[in-house]
Amino acid sequence: MGTLSTRTSKLIGLAGTALALVMFAAGCAGREAVQRAQQAAQQAATSAQSAQAAANSAQQAAAGAQAAATRTQQAAADAKTAADRAEEVAAKTEVPHHRMAHRRRAVHRKKAAAAPSEAPAAGGGEAAPAPPAPATP
Repeated sequence: MGTLSTRTSKLIGLAGTALALVMFAAGCAGREAVQRAQQAAQQAATSAQSAQAAANSAQQAAAGAQAAATRTQQAAADAKTAADRAEEVAAKTEVPHHRMAHRRRAVHRKKAAAAPSEAPAAGGGEAAPAPPAPATP
């Protein structure tokens, strides 16, 4: 952006120089030459003002773009932080759940293994007596 300001300053300097030439020409030349010089000086001044306005506009646009880039970077950092937190929470809740499910299955297996010997007989009523153990000689 500094180059635009430098160019604008040079244009303003040129406009001033043109105005000085007009004054000098007024003393040395005819009326037509003075009028042409004045017109050229006015055009140079107008161009310098336009260049200055363009430089200011470009600086404002650059500042806006910089601010937008900063906001985007901050949003990206916030999103990464939130994702990291979510990952930590998921990691903490995942392990106990897995252990608990494993534990429930083990308890159900124990109950299932113990249940057939305690179950009532198919005919209803009382449980059938267990068959006698084979006698050893």
